[in-house]
Amino acid sequence: MVEIVADDVERGPGIGTMIPGGGRAEDDDDDDASPIEEVRMTVPATDDPTLPVWTFRMWTLGLLSCVLLSFLNQFFSYRTEPIIVTQITVQVASLPLGHLLARVLPARRFRAPALLGGGEFSLNPGPFNVKEHVLISIFASAGCAFGSGSAYAVMIVDIIRAFYRRSISFLAAWLLITTTQVLGYGWAGLMRRYVVEPAHMWWPGTLAQVSLFWALHEKEAGDDDQQAAPEGRTMSRAKFFLVALAGSFLWYAVPGYLAPTLTSVSWVCWVFSKSVMAQQLGSGMRGLGLGAFTLDWTAVSSFLFSPLVSPFFATANILAGFLLFMYVAVPAAYWGLDLYGARRFPIFSSHLFAFNGEGYDINAIVNDRFEIDMDAYQRQGRIHMSAFFALSYGLSFAAIAATVTHVALFHGKEIYRRFRASRREADDDTPDVHTRLMRRYEDAPGWWFHALLALSAAVSLVLCTVLRKEVQLPWWGLLFACAMALAFTLPVSVITATTNQTPGLNVLSEYVIGLILPGKPIANVCFKVYGYMSMSQAVSFLADFKLGHYMKIPPKSMFLVQLVGTVVAGTVNLGVAYWLLGSVPNICQDALLPADSPWTCPSDRVFFDASVIWGLVGPRRIFGPLGNYGALNWFFLAGAAGPAAVYALHRAFPARRWIRMVNLPVLIGATASMPPATAVNYNSWLLIGVAFNFFVFRYRKRWWERYNYILSAALDAGVAFMGVLLYFALSMENRNVSWWGTAGEHCPLASCPTARGVDLGPDSVCPVVL
Repeated sequence: MVEIVADDVERGPGIGTMIPGGGRAEDDDDDDASPIEEVRMTVPATDDPTLPVWTFRMWTLGLLSCVLLSFLNQFFSYRTEPIIVTQITVQVASLPLGHLLARVLPARRFRAPALLGGGEFSLNPGPFNVKEHVLISIFASAGCAFGSGSAYAVMIVDIIRAFYRRSISFLAAWLLITTTQVLGYGWAGLMRRYVVEPAHMWWPGTLAQVSLFWALHEKEAGDDDQQAAPEGRTMSRAKFFLVALAGSFLWYAVPGYLAPTLTSVSWVCWVFSKSVMAQQLGSGMRGLGLGAFTLDWTAVSSFLFSPLVSPFFATANILAGFLLFMYVAVPAAYWGLDLYGARRFPIFSSHLFAFNGEGYDINAIVNDRFEIDMDAYQRQGRIHMSAFFALSYGLSFAAIAATVTHVALFHGKEIYRRFRASRREADDDTPDVHTRLMRRYEDAPGWWFHALLALSAAVSLVLCTVLRKEVQLPWWGLLFACAMALAFTLPVSVITATTNQTPGLNVLSEYVIGLILPGKPIANVCFKVYGYMSMSQAVSFLADFKLGHYMKIPPKSMFLVQLVGTVVAGTVNLGVAYWLLGSVPNICQDALLPADSPWTCPSDRVFFDASVIWGLVGPRRIFGPLGNYGALNWFFLAGAAGPAAVYALHRAFPARRWIRMVNLPVLIGATASMPPATAVNYNSWLLIGVAFNFFVFRYRKRWWERYNYILSAALDAGVAFMGVLLYFALSMENRNVSWWGTAGEHCPLASCPTARGVDLGPDSVCPVVL
C-alpha cells in the first residue's frame, strides 16, 4: 500500500499527538492544513489511493445492510416504540464480516464480459479496508433514511390507507417516494462546491463517524489492547459487542413479548389506581410521566435515537427544555388556566377532539373527492386539541423563528465569513489538504446531478398531472415546492455545515401550502415532502459527501452508492408498508387494537393529524380567525425575540460565559419529538444520556472511549433482531400470552377529562366530574 500525504510532505501523526494536560499538538507549520481545529484533531491528512473500493465485498455487504436496515426500520416504524436501527450498527457489525469475506473468498482473478468493459477483477483483492467500510456504511445510511428510519414519503401511503381508508396505487406511491429523495440528490449536486469542498464548511456531525472508523481500523494493529487496562484484562471491542448484542437480544423477549408493561413502568398509576389526577401525573405514555421509567431499550432510543451518542451539552439543553415544558407549562395550562378549555380533553394526547370531549370523526368531513365536506364540518364543529398538543405547535412556531434569529445573531458573522472564504477557496484554487488529496480522484461530473434533477422533476410533473387524483398536488404546486427547496438548501446547508444546527421547516411548508390549498390533505403532505423533505434529503446527502471527503472516497463511488442505496431502500420501505398495512388487522387504529398491541403507529398518527390540521381543515380554521388557536401565532414573535434578549445580555455581560451557553432553539425545540414521543421516552433517554455522557465520560473516560459507541450499536441491533424474530415466530402465529404484564401500562384514567359534566359514554372508564 502507498500512503499519500499532501504534496508528499510528511505531516506527523494523522489525528494529532496527545500532549500533557489532555490537549493535542497541532500542525501549525502546514499552511494547507484545515483551518478548523476539530478537523485537524480528528481527520488524518493522509490517503492511500491504492486501496480498492469497488469490490464484491462492498457491494455484497452494502446491499445486504441497506435491505436489512430499510426492512427493519420500516417494520419498527409502525410499533408503539419505533426503534431506529442506525448505520452505527452496520458500521460496527460489518467489520468482522468484511474480514471474514477477506479470508474465505477466492483470490483468483476473473475477466468481465466485453459488454461490461472486459477488464479483470477479483472477488478478494486483499485485506478488508476502511474505504470499503465507509461505502458499506453509506449504503446503510440510505437504509435508515440518513437517520430518519424510513423514507418520509411512506407515511403518505400509511395515512391514506390506514387513517383515511382510501387507496393509492403502488406505482404512484413508488414514484412519490423515489422522486422526493432523488430531487434532494439533485439539489445536493448543485451545492457541493459551496458546502463540501471548502474547508470552512466542516460538518461537525461527520467527525464522530470519522473517529469511529479510525478507531475500528487503526487500533486493530494491537496498540489499543496494549493501552487498555492493566495486564490485558480489558475485553476486546469485538467480544464486547457480541456479549452486549446477545444480552440485548435475549432481554428484549421480556418487554417485547412476555411483559410489555415494562416498556412503561408507571408505578404511580399502580399506587393510585382510582385517581384521575395521579394517573395524569404518573402515566409515562399518556400523562406527564412523573416517576415513570422503562426497562425496554426501544422506549429509550425510539424517537431521540441512542442517548449514548448525544453530547452532554445537547442532553443538558434538552433536559432543561423538557422540564420547563412538561412540568411547568403543561400543568399551568391545564390545571391553572384551563387554556382553550383544556380540562375537557386529556392532558397529554395528539388526537383531535370535538367540543364535547369526544374524538373528532375525521372521515365524516372528507367527501368523495378526498376534500373537506364543509357541511359536515359545520355540523361537527371546530377541531380542538389537548393543551399539550396545542402548546407543542406553539413551541414549533417559536423554534423556527428562534433558530433563524439565534443563527443570525450568534453565528451570522461567522457564517458570512466562512461562506465568503468558501467562495474564495473555490475561485482562488487555494484548497486545504483534504480537498487537495481528493483531487487525485476523478470527480463525479456535474451533468450526472443535473440529469438526475431534470429526470426526477420531469417524473414528478407526470405524477402530478397523470396521477393527480391520487396526489392532489397541481403542477404549479410542485414547482413552488421545488423553488422552496432550492431557496432553502444552500442557507440551511451552510448553517448545518458550520454550526451543526439544522432548522426544521416542515411546519412552515405545511402552513404556506395550507393557506394556498386548504381542504386538500394529500396535496399538503405531498407539498411538504417535495419542498421541505427534498431539502432535508439534500442536507443529508451533503453530509455524507463530506464524510466521503474526509475519508478520501472516490466521488464517483459515493455518487453511485448513494443513488443505488436510496432507490433500493425506498423500494423496500414501500414493500414492507404494503405488506403490513394489508396483513395486520386494524393497524394504526389504536381504538380498535388490543391494549397490548404494538401496532399503534405513533409517528403516522402525528403525520395524519398534521394532514388534517394543515391540509384538510386548513390553518385558517385552526390557527386563523376561523379557529380556536390564533393566539399561538404570537409564538413566532416570541421565538424571534428570545435569542435577541439572550444576545443583548451576552453583550452586556460578556464575562458571564453561561449566558452564551443558553441555546434557545435547543431549549424551545427540546420536545420537538413530542408527539409521537411520550414522557417515558424522554425520562429514560435523559437519565441514560446524563449517566453515560457526563458521569461515565468524566470518571471512566477510557471505558467510554473504548466501548460507548459499541454498546449503543449492540443494544440497537439486539432489540431489532429479536423484534423481528418475535413477530415471525410468535405474533404471526397468534401465539400470545395474556396476564397482568401484557395489559399495557395500567393507567386507564390518564386520558380522562377533568372538566365538569363531560360524559364520554357508557363504554368509557372515565368518571363524570360533577
